[in-house]
Amino acid sequence: MLEKIPAPTPREELHVLVIDNQGLVHDVVASALHEIGIKNVSSAFNAFHAKRLCEARQFDFVLLSFNVSHDKDGFHLFEELKHLNHINDTTTVVFLSAETSPELVNCIVELQPDDFWVKPLQRNKIESRLDYLIQVRLKLHKMLYCMQIGDYSTAMYYAERQLKDALLSEYHTRIKRLIGDCLLQLRDYETAEDYFRGLLQSMDHAWVHIGLTRSLLRQDELEEAQLLVDDLLQRPDTRFLTYDLLAQYFIEKEQFDIAYEQMKEASRLAPRNIERNKRLWDLARLNHDKKGQLSAVQNMAKFAKNSIHDSPQLTLNVIRSTIDLATSLGNTETERYLQKAESELEELKQQKGMQSQLGEQIDVVKARVLCLRDDKRSAEKLMKDRSASTEGLSMEDSLDKMKAFHELGMREHCVSILDKLRKQIEGDTFTSQVVNEYLNQESIERSEIQFTTKELKQMATVNYKENRLNPAYNNLLQALTLSPKDKQIALSLLKVITQIHLDDNLSDEQMKSAKRAAKVLLSSELSTTQAEKRDQYIKRIGIEVDDTNAADLVGMVVSKA
Repeated sequence: MLEKIPAPTPREELHVLVIDNQGLVHDVVASALHEIGIKNVSSAFNAFHAKRLCEARQFDFVLLSFNVSHDKDGFHLFEELKHLNHINDTTTVVFLSAETSPELVNCIVELQPDDFWVKPLQRNKIESRLDYLIQVRLKLHKMLYCMQIGDYSTAMYYAERQLKDALLSEYHTRIKRLIGDCLLQLRDYETAEDYFRGLLQSMDHAWVHIGLTRSLLRQDELEEAQLLVDDLLQRPDTRFLTYDLLAQYFIEKEQFDIAYEQMKEASRLAPRNIERNKRLWDLARLNHDKKGQLSAVQNMAKFAKNSIHDSPQLTLNVIRSTIDLATSLGNTETERYLQKAESELEELKQQKGMQSQLGEQIDVVKARVLCLRDDKRSAEKLMKDRSASTEGLSMEDSLDKMKAFHELGMREHCVSILDKLRKQIEGDTFTSQVVNEYLNQESIERSEIQFTTKELKQMATVNYKENRLNPAYNNLLQALTLSPKDKQIALSLLKVITQIHLDDNLSDEQMKSAKRAAKVLLSSELSTTQAEKRDQYIKRIGIEVDDTNAADLVGMVVSKA
């Protein structure tokens, strides 16, 4: 028996909130609303006022301007109202904006509002669109209510009945999309595939193509999915959604290097999403891309300003990522990034209450800076009373402490923290998949490799000058493990292997390392001199490098299946 569903709110009892910093917008919208029988209209001219009004009552409609106020844009205000449950699945949301750049549109589409109006607003169009949205609420109420409570089977029952009603023909496209969403939520991918194929006979909407592609990928029907992906990446209305879909697919397949490339493209097309930037950061770390790691966390700090995500921790994470990058660079570049980190740390400390709030974390960051400046004695003083406890610390706090212990050679403390962090992550979420893989990687590297990239490069230089080729080779091999995209390390490793080859035959492991270094160099931008050296070393060693086209992303999965 179907659950009793509450009646929809009558038109005259609907409450509407208009959030915009322009008085004219409020006048035009309120006038249009009154004309179609809605009298309960509230106005907010900034984010603070909007939140106060939402605390007083739940609104049925929220019309939200992207440029709502100087301190907070509509994207972040929407996130905050949703987080506080002032906006939920029963709220009809309309975004207003005079700007229509692809990046902004992608960000707004991702929030999935019910409508998007471009300013300047025209009253007759406002009336017709609002009338349509109200009708959607009334006519599709039962289906939308079932979707809200997660009863997708019952939602489909109502949807299929409504598709047979000719009087609802103007809402049929919306109903068909919701049926597709239900099938995907129910994980009935075979039925979903057939459903979206049928829709494509008469529709060319982005969501139909994306739905079919998702269904195919979920069933590992990769050859056809590849053809669809190739097409969808050419279309402006599907490009962003396709990159996002591919990123999630490759994460689930544990092909994190390919997932990272897809996530970078999705973030470039819709840069404001904090959660996506967090995933990008995690994938950058897993792929040893320290510059990408810094870029992602800088974006998080930039777009989180004045949002619910804003916190001193974000600034601290930018400083930490700056130090991570500095550990892998040459002396001149290291110094530049260290000075930047110290300057930003000093600014953070000047903020009221930061020293008491983040005292331990700031000391750990200082210790890491001192290690990089080869002042380990001072670093040890800061860390000597620190235990391997992670209690009360965020994952980022614990990871930074672990790195400080590692850089001081305190391996037991380092490994202990990693073990504790792995136990904290459970489930099958993105965090557990990507971050757990990262923690496993860190455990192996931190227990087996006792030095930083910078230290290993310095040791390799000394060993090479003293003609100790095998120790130099081992140093550079470990350095490349920590920084697998570093072209200077790869070139130095190839140089040492070439020298070993002149004196003796290479072992299988050394030849494998040579191919790995060559592949890094063949996919990197090099100066003319570097390219000449690379080609010279490859020729002398006699390396044959696999030139598989990495751009054929889904095809790579086929080849590995």
